[in-house]
Amino acid sequence: MAISERQKEILNGIVAEYIRSAEPVSSKLLEKKYRLKVCPATVRNEMQKLTEDGFIYQPHTSAGRVPTDKGYRFFVDNLLEKEFFGGNLNFEIKEWLEKEMNEMKDSIKILQLVTKNLASVSSNLALGYLPDLKILWKDGWEEIIKEPEFEEKSIVSDFIGMLESFEREIGDLEINSHIKVYIGKENPFSRAKEFSTILTRCRFPVKKGEGVLAIMGPKRMDYNKNIGLMDYLTKLLEEI
Repeated sequence: MAISERQKEILNGIVAEYIRSAEPVSSKLLEKKYRLKVCPATVRNEMQKLTEDGFIYQPHTSAGRVPTDKGYRFFVDNLLEKEFFGGNLNFEIKEWLEKEMNEMKDSIKILQLVTKNLASVSSNLALGYLPDLKILWKDGWEEIIKEPEFEEKSIVSDFIGMLESFEREIGDLEINSHIKVYIGKENPFSRAKEFSTILTRCRFPVKKGEGVLAIMGPKRMDYNKNIGLMDYLTKLLEEI
């Protein structure tokens, strides 16, 4: 469904602010922060249209708006059309990571290093998989449980269920594109409607073995940063 440039700007603002704050986004905040150059009534009308078209929803009568899976999908599809340049890794981290990886000759150690850095910078759960060796490495539990979504026990239980499903199915999962993003109900894993998964295939330098990298976290994850990270790391693995 096509939306206007103004609606696109408002929707992108709602997604970005909800990712940042985990709080419903009001028209007042959008007017103040994004300088939309239209009157408040117009912003509210456009938000209502986006609600009717299923891109956002209002969790409570007096609350602001929250992105739906459809809203996140629109936001992510726009990101995937762009070029990424390292996912907010600063120069020192890039230089250190490239040096460490160039000096390593063990694909398992490289897998551990990449997964650790992916988890640290994304603040989500990161996974690395080597099919030939049947090794799945996970990192980032300490960071992800700090997210407000995980204050609910049911969310923790669902996340563990999704992870178990991922571990069972990773060997059969087809990743046709360079970076694949599953949002909420799009996930092929059970009990995953509140989470998103970013997946990519990669080539490990030792014996040029094929692997998989993944980020798992709440739908409110920072897609811009995380997609950029995946893009940077897969290209780095191809170069060394």
